[in-house]
Amino acid sequence: MTKAFTYQATPSRVVFGAGSLERLGEEIERLGARRALVLCTPEQEESAQRVAGLLGNRAAGIFAKAVMHVPIETARAAREEAARLGADCAVAIGGGSTTGLGKAIALESALPILAIPTTYAGSEMTPIWGITEAGVKKTGRDARVLPRTVIYDPLLTLSLPYGMTVTSALNAIAHAAEGLYAHDGNPVVALMAEEGIRASAAAIASLKAAPGDLPARSDALYGAWLCGTVLGSVAMGLHHKLCHTLGGSFNLPHAEVHTVILPHALAYNAAAAPEAMARVARALGADHGTHAARAVFDLASRHGAPTSLAAIGMPADGLDRAADLAASTPYPNPRPLERAALRALLQRAYDGVPPDA
Repeated sequence: MTKAFTYQATPSRVVFGAGSLERLGEEIERLGARRALVLCTPEQEESAQRVAGLLGNRAAGIFAKAVMHVPIETARAAREEAARLGADCAVAIGGGSTTGLGKAIALESALPILAIPTTYAGSEMTPIWGITEAGVKKTGRDARVLPRTVIYDPLLTLSLPYGMTVTSALNAIAHAAEGLYAHDGNPVVALMAEEGIRASAAAIASLKAAPGDLPARSDALYGAWLCGTVLGSVAMGLHHKLCHTLGGSFNLPHAEVHTVILPHALAYNAAAAPEAMARVARALGADHGTHAARAVFDLASRHGAPTSLAAIGMPADGLDRAADLAASTPYPNPRPLERAALRALLQRAYDGVPPDA
C-alpha cells in the first residue's frame, strides 16, 4: 500500500537539448528582463563572453569571480555589482559554484536567475542556498533563489574533463540516494531518484571510453536534472550535512567530497533504510548481494575518482572538529546521529577503506 504523502512541484522551466543555448535570447525575453548580469568562475570567462554575445544589448556585464562554497565576501561583491549595473536578472553559466552565487544575489534582491549548467551539480533545480562565513557554511531553502529557467545544453559539457565528469555525476547520484530515504519523500520523487541514479551511472561508464560521446553527455545531464529535482523536493540527511561541514569548514572540493562521503553515509544509514538501499543498488546494476554503499564505492574507484578524504586535502587533525560540527545540529536522518559513530565514519572516509554496512 502506498503511504500518505505530500508532493509540491517546483515551478522551473527547463529547456533541454543540444544547441539549446541558442534559445537564450528568447528565454531572457520570456522573463521580461532587459539587463542581465552574467556570472561565471574566472576559468569560465570565455563561456561567459559567449553568453554575453548572445544577449547583445541585454547584457549588463560579466562578474567572473564565482568560487566554491560561496564566501560571503564574494556574495556581497556580486550583489553590489548587480545593483551598480542596474541588472534585472542574473545568468549563471557553470557549475554549482556559479549557480550558488546567483542564488546569493537572489536571496536578498529576488533577482530572477537563468541557469546554464556545465556540470552535473544539480543546484539549478533547487531552492537551496549556501553561503560560507567565518569558516562555516550556512544553508537554507527559499523560493526566491530557485532559477526561473534552466537551459541544459549537452554541447557545453563536452569539454568537461573525465575526472570531473565522474565526481560531478557522483555528486548528482548523492542527491538522489538521500532522496530515497528522506523523511518527507514520496513515490514521484523515488521514481525520479532511481532513474537519475541509473542514467548518471550509465553515463559514467559510457564516457570512460568516449568522453566526447554526445548521447552519453545528454544522459548525464538528464540524470543531473532528475537528481537535482530530487534534491530540491525533499529534505536531505547525513550525507549532505557532512559534505556541507567538510566543504565549508575545510574548503574541500565540492564534488570530490560528495564522492568520498556518499558510500560511508549510505553504510551508516543502511540498516535503517533497507528499501532505499535496494533501490540504489538496483539503479547501479549491482550484482545480487552487493549492498548500495559498496556499489557506490566500487563505481567511484573503478572510474578513478578519489575515495579518501586524505587524497582531497582533508587534514587529519580536523576530523574531530568535523564530527563535532556534524553532530551539533539535529536534522532528519533515518539513523539517529551518534557522535562516536560519525567520528568512525569520518575516519574510514579519511583512510579510503571500503564502507561498512
